[in-house]
Amino acid sequence: MKYIVDLSRWVVGILFIISGLIKLNDPVGFSFKLEEYFSQGVLNIPFLEPHALSISIVVVILEVLLGIMLLVGYRPKFTVYSLLGMIVFFTFLTFYSAYFNKVTDCGCFGDAIKLTPWQSFYKDIALLVLIIVLTVGIKYVNSIANYNIRRGIVLLALLGCVLFANHVLNHLPVVDFRPYKIGANIEEGMSMPENAPQAIFNYEWKFNVNGEEKIYVTQGDYPTVDGEYVSVETTEIQKGYEPPIHDFTIEQQGENFAESLLQEDKLVMVIAYDLAKSDYDAFTAIKTVTDKAKAKGYKVIGMSASNDELSGKIVTKYNLDFSFYFTDETALKTIVRSNPAILVLEKGTIKQKVHYNDVDDLKF
Repeated sequence: MKYIVDLSRWVVGILFIISGLIKLNDPVGFSFKLEEYFSQGVLNIPFLEPHALSISIVVVILEVLLGIMLLVGYRPKFTVYSLLGMIVFFTFLTFYSAYFNKVTDCGCFGDAIKLTPWQSFYKDIALLVLIIVLTVGIKYVNSIANYNIRRGIVLLALLGCVLFANHVLNHLPVVDFRPYKIGANIEEGMSMPENAPQAIFNYEWKFNVNGEEKIYVTQGDYPTVDGEYVSVETTEIQKGYEPPIHDFTIEQQGENFAESLLQEDKLVMVIAYDLAKSDYDAFTAIKTVTDKAKAKGYKVIGMSASNDELSGKIVTKYNLDFSFYFTDETALKTIVRSNPAILVLEKGTIKQKVHYNDVDDLKF
């Protein structure tokens, strides 16, 4: 039993630390996922949405600390039962998402490792079994050092997590796992490679044949049936290739200018997914830096999901020498974890990307 407990301890501890650190690298991204869970139509607890970022930070730091506490044997009963409670909740959440098809990605490993809802559920089931093993064999969860050393390790880990979270919140994630990372070309990210797998669908055609309902299954063709058509249901049986970037547009008055703008030799994008939630003080610095960019031959545009009235007010109030285009809010949240932020591109390739706190670091 001791060897099984030791194996479970290392697997659970390491997985919790890795999962927590990946999300701690991008707590804003995890908060967006929590907002999705809290929203109406999913868990229907929208009053938690304004607190999603705070909850995400607490959850991911707790995840890291519990993993470390398990490995060093610090307060084993508290640690194991906390892990049990956490995994029971996560298992319920992933099952709910998978069964009702509510959230297509749990965000368990951030953008580093994408899991389908059912994959997330099976992963949580495996962890649940391992944690139950730990619960049954809790007497075998031994300490690796004396109490003060263990407590010191946990306190240092807590301090490190808090400092790291503060850094990424005031700048950007240290490691960018998204398709809009520095060096990525947006047009290439939207392209379909040759011979890319296509999605395959089953079509269940229902016909009334001589007073009896019959179903005919095809993969797209309309069946030749001597009867009266009733209905058709479509089921995807094989997913096709989906480009990493598939929802990117830059629109004004209903026209998409993405293709032409991504050919610009020098392009600066000021991105604010929601101007109503932006840090307005940042626009003073953005005014200075974008004027500097324009003087050096850069084309400057704004990108937001806010309406023209609000973007117009921002332009007027801060005397901005550029106009805003419309881009989907989810796409903008994916591009950069700052509201506002600035990207510098050359022919669609992202050369620089900064948080609004770091606009002075841009080089033109």
